[in-house]
Amino acid sequence: MVDPNAREAIVEQVDRLDVLVNCAGVNLQEEEWQLAGFETSMTINCTAVFDLSTRLIDKLGATGGAIINIASMWSYFGSPKSPGYSASKGAIVSLTRSMAVAWADRGVRTNAVAPGWVKTHMTEAARADSARFEKISTRIPMQRWAEPGEVASVIFFLASDNASYVNGAVIPVDGGYMAG
Repeated sequence: MVDPNAREAIVEQVDRLDVLVNCAGVNLQEEEWQLAGFETSMTINCTAVFDLSTRLIDKLGATGGAIINIASMWSYFGSPKSPGYSASKGAIVSLTRSMAVAWADRGVRTNAVAPGWVKTHMTEAARADSARFEKISTRIPMQRWAEPGEVASVIFFLASDNASYVNGAVIPVDGGYMAG
């Protein structure tokens, strides 16, 4: 969401908010080595998260709500092809922790998930390249890619009362990729 007016239009439609999941994202690959591509990636992946969250904090505070941000395993690794994506997702980790400590006294919990390789549209090219798919898959200790629902179940947990004392956490959902 590069357009702040589009974010404002979303905010205007919200009367009550219990959970905000910030999951919009873009990976522009080599375009991110140009300033315009880098800035676009940062705006969509990080600035929009900050903007929506701060615009909606009062509504979340009124309900004792939760924010769940989508980081990435690339929050912790450098990327030779996607510096903007990696930097923006690293920023999400820090932003999540800042929100967690800033807004806990308002009753709002802020956490993040850091997915690894998931079967989504964003990873179609990697999955279509058999050599790359095999290299990635053998690096994952669980020897498979995640289904989107496996990431969603962790998000659901973080949004639920079962996570009522979880605040400022970043949970990897990567089949052990970062541990390996």
